[in-house]
Amino acid sequence: MSGLGKALRFSAEFIAGVIAGAGVGWALDQVAGTSPWGMIVGLVLGFCAGMLNIMRAAGELNRKPRSGRSPGDGRGGPDDGAR
Repeated sequence: MSGLGKALRFSAEFIAGVIAGAGVGWALDQVAGTSPWGMIVGLVLGFCAGMLNIMRAAGELNRKPRSGRSPGDGRGGPDDGAR
């Protein structure tokens, strides 16, 4: 994956978390009448969720595959014990 692709993925992961948190906080404010506290808490939680999403995505991109095939694809390798 190119550098631009990584940057777009990370920014989308972060923005999605913040928007989702803000939306949930706004909805809570509308239902409970606690404006602006629900939105503030939602934005903070959305920010935290966005950062967690970025860390997970970065971990997936940095993980090196152990072999050329995907895990659990059913093909036996030289050390799978089948003879």
